[in-house]
Amino acid sequence: MTSRTLFRRIRRRPLVIAVVAAAVLALIPIGAIPFASAAPALISQGRPVTASSSESAAYPATAAVDGDQGTRWASAFSDPQWIQVDLGATATISQVTLRWEAAYATAYQIQTSTNGTTWTNVYATTTSTGGTQTLDVTGSGRYVRMNGTARATAWGYSLWEFEVVGDFGAQPNACGTANAAAGRPATASSTESAAYPASAAVDGNTGTRWASAFSDPQWIQVDLGASQSICQVVLQWEAAYATAYQIQTSANGTSWTTVHSTTTSTGGTQTLDVSGSGRYVRVNGTARATAWGYSLWELQVRTGTTSTPPTTPPTTPPTDPVEPTDPHNPNLGPNTYVFDPSTPTSTIQSRLNTIFAQQETAQFAPNRYAVLFKPGNYTADVNLGFFTQVAGLGMSPDDVNLNGHVRVEAFWMGGNATQNFWRAAENLSVTLPAGTIVERWAVSQAAPYRRMHLRGAGNQIQLWNGGDGWSSGGFMADTKVDGQVVSGSQQQWYSRNSEFGSWNGGVWNMVFQGVSGAPAASYPNPPHTVVGTTPVVREKPFLYVDGTGEYRVFVPALRTNSSGTTWFNKTPAGSSISLSQFYVVRPGTTAATINNALAAGRHLLFTPGVYQIDQTIRVTRPDTVVLGLGLATLQANNGVTAMSVADVDGVKVAGLMFEAGTTNSPVLMEVGPAGSSASHAANPTSLHDVFFRIGGAIAGKATNTLTVNSDNVIGDHMWLWRGDHGDGIGWNVNTADTGLTVNGDNVTMYGLFVEHYQKYEVVWNGNGGRTYFFQNEKPYDPPNQAAWMNGGTRGYAAYKVANGVTSHEAWGVGSYCYFNVDPTVVNERSFEVPDTPGVRFHNLVTVSLGGVGTINRIVNNTGGTANTATQRQTLNNYP
Repeated sequence: MTSRTLFRRIRRRPLVIAVVAAAVLALIPIGAIPFASAAPALISQGRPVTASSSESAAYPATAAVDGDQGTRWASAFSDPQWIQVDLGATATISQVTLRWEAAYATAYQIQTSTNGTTWTNVYATTTSTGGTQTLDVTGSGRYVRMNGTARATAWGYSLWEFEVVGDFGAQPNACGTANAAAGRPATASSTESAAYPASAAVDGNTGTRWASAFSDPQWIQVDLGASQSICQVVLQWEAAYATAYQIQTSANGTSWTTVHSTTTSTGGTQTLDVSGSGRYVRVNGTARATAWGYSLWELQVRTGTTSTPPTTPPTTPPTDPVEPTDPHNPNLGPNTYVFDPSTPTSTIQSRLNTIFAQQETAQFAPNRYAVLFKPGNYTADVNLGFFTQVAGLGMSPDDVNLNGHVRVEAFWMGGNATQNFWRAAENLSVTLPAGTIVERWAVSQAAPYRRMHLRGAGNQIQLWNGGDGWSSGGFMADTKVDGQVVSGSQQQWYSRNSEFGSWNGGVWNMVFQGVSGAPAASYPNPPHTVVGTTPVVREKPFLYVDGTGEYRVFVPALRTNSSGTTWFNKTPAGSSISLSQFYVVRPGTTAATINNALAAGRHLLFTPGVYQIDQTIRVTRPDTVVLGLGLATLQANNGVTAMSVADVDGVKVAGLMFEAGTTNSPVLMEVGPAGSSASHAANPTSLHDVFFRIGGAIAGKATNTLTVNSDNVIGDHMWLWRGDHGDGIGWNVNTADTGLTVNGDNVTMYGLFVEHYQKYEVVWNGNGGRTYFFQNEKPYDPPNQAAWMNGGTRGYAAYKVANGVTSHEAWGVGSYCYFNVDPTVVNERSFEVPDTPGVRFHNLVTVSLGGVGTINRIVNNTGGTANTATQRQTLNNYP
């Protein structure tokens, strides 16, 4: 802070002038200050202003509208941030001038609102260069906001002046009776047939009608020709009406503001008083009353005003509108790069190199990236750093072929790959350059190699740095490696439903499930656990582009007793959803807007970024898909639960990271409320590549991380991590009791990684649970034995099956200790389970890493002691 303060320009106004001006203004009642009524003028100066935050009391929001270019507003050092001015009445806005200090926004929107709650974009950019920006806009509203979503510097957002130019004109005080929609151009999401066009709903004839396709959601919109104040909408429904819909307005036909919403419509003729403005008016139906579509005899719109805007500024942060998604040209945010075969190779490689240079060591930085390739052939060397995802956009991995590499190296840590976390490669094939036979994927946790094809029977993929250093992974699924997989120094690895030419290597715990080409079962030397099939699994949903250029999300079908990939020499089973059915979440989007989208029946596609979550994201609709790109991260603020999933069928959550905030959350994610009991055996909820972090970037806190209350849930690769390094780390700093709590029955976990929690790391209370591969490290940092006691027991087990459980089974489970703060600390046991025939564990291992600390027993009172003298202990079966 000190170095930056030295460069701030401070200009003091003459004291006498300031005192006289204050005295004069004090004699004029605020209501007596006249509004401009004709020519556009500066109408924001001296008006009430609020902001999402201020850097300090020295930089208040009022400084941006005081007319003094020597004072300024400055925000907190995070994204997003906003500043808004209350003009006192609805005005027509023609121009906005932003006078940025050095800390400017690269991405922001100028937005207007009639009520300070619902907002319409009138300008947006992701390429701002700061300075003084004079923007010609078209819109109206009482409130005008600059909504910053990406900063140019490490500081916040800072404006010398925020100037709004416009005029108030005549203020109408009555709602008209004419139908402004009559005969205007109308469009719709679909029509049942040519006999029921959208135009029939605005032709003034109650004997003709629009009717949609028989699915949710559907919409019809009318273009009024110019922006108008909307005061009333009349809907004359045919028998096929909507039970849930929104009336929405827009200035541009793209960004929409909801002015009326219901989930209890009963059809008939509905006359709705609303307050809003826009050129376009839309009825957005999200739930039908019948098996038919949506059908309107007439859609009427009346203009004028029916209500007085509020006299005080809103005291809560604004809510952004839910916008539709163009599935042929979606806005995937500023951190997603989409390439097609026409993109010059040099352009692709330059972008890849730039991202890697930034992300190679950036394990706790806020940047997130996704690099996507449309079907075709490319030449590229993809070297993946932290928080970077590379993926193909084909239906099959072989639809996208990269001649080159998709690799991860550990050179930044001298060959040690034990911190190569948080990155992903998915859904493409790789052909190595001529003369090269080695691909390297030197990773540890949270780095999935999923739905990939490494071509060439003579090639190999190395899961370590190829000659030096350790690695601590890892996960591979739905993948074909024509040649050999070489694990090298990998301490543990889980492979599921894949096809290998062969496998070589093993250190402590290698688990193969539904894998052709797996090595022979042998434990503990070599440590190969082989399970022939996968009992019930659904592969991760993925984004692709179809033959018409439409973006869609494919949701793979549930498989039982499966082996091998879903795609090689076969057609993948599942369903496809148009991206038009998704709300595309971009950096700066609020949790309130996300919940509005879910309530409107939309799926969610999170684009790369860090999202500040100040209210729980509530997923309540069966079969909802929540998919993240570029390891999109949801940070729980103010102690909230970041996401809850209702006890419903078939929700899929994939490709997200949850980060604990500095205020303790009771739980970061909850699947099903407490007491959930419905069976979801035919259509379970599934979690894919879902990661959690407490500490490392900030001093996060969460009592519990993930609680699963619903039955039949599937976990498909998860890492729950209480940080052991980075910022905000310490026994009393990033506090976290338990990683995973399972209360539901018949829950299955594939590839479960849980590390460093301060009490039981996994607590399993439900019956019928199964875990295939478990990796754990105990907390490194108990300050002494007395600080880490479970009553009279030394420390806590990593994996606790509750005493009342009668059926539970696990394969390939490992737990390690490294008590570096006090190496004399002893953990009594790693696994604590009831002694009953229905609870069975297979192929267990405990390790004292480097002999630093002691694990006395493996499970209950069985198994050898892992310590300095004997660092590894194994057990084939318990009981």
